[in-house]
Amino acid sequence: MQTTVFTRDTVADAAALLRAGELVAFPTETVYGLGADATNVTAVKKVYAAKGRPSDNPLIVTVADIDTVRRFADVTPAAEQLMRKYWPGPLTIILNIIPGALDATVTGGLQTAAFRCPDNAATRELIRLAGNPIVGPSANLSGKPSPTTAQHVLHDMDGRIAGILDDGPARVGVESTVLDMSGNVPAILRPGFVDEEMLTADLGAVNTDQHHVGAKETPKAPGMKYKHYAPDAQVVIVDHLADFPAAIEWARADGRDFGVLATDQVLAQVPAGVETYSLGRDLASATRDLFAGLRYFDLHPDVSLVLAQGFDQEGLGAAYMNRINKSAGGEHFPVTES
Repeated sequence: MQTTVFTRDTVADAAALLRAGELVAFPTETVYGLGADATNVTAVKKVYAAKGRPSDNPLIVTVADIDTVRRFADVTPAAEQLMRKYWPGPLTIILNIIPGALDATVTGGLQTAAFRCPDNAATRELIRLAGNPIVGPSANLSGKPSPTTAQHVLHDMDGRIAGILDDGPARVGVESTVLDMSGNVPAILRPGFVDEEMLTADLGAVNTDQHHVGAKETPKAPGMKYKHYAPDAQVVIVDHLADFPAAIEWARADGRDFGVLATDQVLAQVPAGVETYSLGRDLASATRDLFAGLRYFDLHPDVSLVLAQGFDQEGLGAAYMNRINKSAGGEHFPVTES
């Protein structure tokens, strides 16, 4: 299959492919998603095949407006309030669906579904022209770092999908917050740019306890059950800036070629000859560039160990640490030898 790259000027051509049941990757403010008509079961199955994604991992339904959600789900007053405040934007909301409104290939067999309206005008136009909402998992091979540019998508998906709508790099860099509003107490299932403090101010009470998903249980949101965001190299998180010199000495003694993924303040301390990737100056830039950094080291197969900077788990830091912890498999410095 030839993968065609579209721009804002050729959105209509990309929408025609979606109507024909093909897959088209699309830009959002968080990461690039992999789109298929959410009402076309055959097309949705192609998403799982292209990504190598487990079939019990539910898909986010990406819409262009609030009214579309009403076709498929029970939009409660509290949910509508959040939609009007944060949409278009990086907040995904899980709702109880109208029976039979969405196929089990989208929902993972659950009676709930996740909905999101992205803050990207080209993608919202793509959805409008396609005529139906689209599923929108990240446009990467399952388990690998999410793509934040069209080039990242091409690296993983060239020849696997029909097209990519290129609208430049993502601004936020990590996937949307996932908020479950299908039960009695709203619960954050995946942290993101819209953080606990913001949602607590809106809702009063928000549950942040991460439910452990069992081997035979279907997760309610992406990223809750399977390994995610992992480059080929082993990632080790260095939580404190003062520990980087010791971490670098440990990595040298380990004998493997290693790299450092950190802010400029840390990289100024790294000896010459070590492969590095800059996460910029602060938490915001680190979050935006995290996946690009992880992908950078995949292009350097000689690097088998990456020391990655950690941040306090407050505000946006909760989203950053959620992703880097999954990437590292929870491995932090100092490493306990097995």
